[in-house]
Amino acid sequence: MSDEFDIGKHDQRDPNPWLAMYLDSSIPINNKTKQALMRDNNSRSTRYLLPFIQLWSKISMFFIHAFKFFFPKLFNSSSILHKILAWGLKNFVNPDANLLIFRHFHAGSEILEFIAKNISGIEVKTSPLKPFDFEDVKEDLFLNHDLNLYNFVINLNSQLKSKGLNIQKQESLNLEMISEDQFNHIEFPSRWTNILDLRSAIELFTPFYQLFLTVNDFVRASNSLQLDETVAIYTTQILGTPGHLGLVNNKHPMVPTSTYTAAYRLVLHGLATETLHEILVNLKLGKSQDGIMTPSR
Repeated sequence: MSDEFDIGKHDQRDPNPWLAMYLDSSIPINNKTKQALMRDNNSRSTRYLLPFIQLWSKISMFFIHAFKFFFPKLFNSSSILHKILAWGLKNFVNPDANLLIFRHFHAGSEILEFIAKNISGIEVKTSPLKPFDFEDVKEDLFLNHDLNLYNFVINLNSQLKSKGLNIQKQESLNLEMISEDQFNHIEFPSRWTNILDLRSAIELFTPFYQLFLTVNDFVRASNSLQLDETVAIYTTQILGTPGHLGLVNNKHPMVPTSTYTAAYRLVLHGLATETLHEILVNLKLGKSQDGIMTPSR
């Protein structure tokens, strides 16, 4: 852990807000993830570059929105988009932000596998996305993540309706798919160019996402962020712990929000995934009956 999160350096007259958030244990989250997120929040990129990047992003999205209205099929290429994303992540994004991005796909995949394996009477096939390196990003990683979420919801509920079933609390849980700590991926580059924080990277990438995807793909991707609550509801029904829904900030997708807020909501989406995954980790490790305790790792 870096010195900035050392309690011995705490100044009563100038407290570090990220030290407070790091020490706070009100929500469950993997310790290495928490350190990475707090360092990222406290980076120079977040403090000095992010405000300018946010302004550029919103202006760019406005003009791309107008451009797409008149030329909806021009520049549509998921392949080009993901090559740009892989190049940008590798060369300009800091290691903490890359860790948070790569972890998200692994954790999200395991949560969907958990739901699929813990509902009696149905069999839902999942398509896990567990990127190892930047080459895996080029395989339409971000687009497939959004498609997987919607296809999972459709396939799950079509089976529940056709068989007249509901999601019920499971007394015996299958947690074999849940990784207990870190996931399998590369060590991320830390060259002098790798300076962008998570939110700056997302703000920079979002206009490219809008430009190179179809209008349907981009809007669907933005709205998918609100599926956090949907997935959380499924999980809490299985666990019988509705109180866990209080950890979700991206609310239900029946009332979509503007695509201009996608970057901020994407960070909330990542946090919701991490907290839900840590609840399942705690259950697997037997830390508590409801999974809410945060293990010290």
